[in-house]
Amino acid sequence: MAEKTIAGKQINVTDDGYLEDMSQWNEDVAKEIANEIGIELTDKHFEVLNYLREKSAAGEALSIRSVGKSGVVDIKGLYKLFPKGPLKFSSKIAGIPKPTSCV
Repeated sequence: MAEKTIAGKQINVTDDGYLEDMSQWNEDVAKEIANEIGIELTDKHFEVLNYLREKSAAGEALSIRSVGKSGVVDIKGLYKLFPKGPLKFSSKIAGIPKPTSCV
């Protein structure tokens, strides 16, 4: 565990940079994490991020396939929004734990 300043807030993160407490997330935190990754967030990104947060809070296991079937975005769109790690980076930006399907 490490403490990191994100968007002016002290936030506990894992060694991989995932937020340890989902309640510390807000849109400014998401934007700063996305900037570190090299992604500029749009309304569509936030639609996906909010979907991931809802499903994670409900305890549902996330996978690229399940997100692709969500109706929010298809798999091709997810890769376009979050290149080089669609579920890995979208989860990190959404402030949810690293999905078990991510290496």
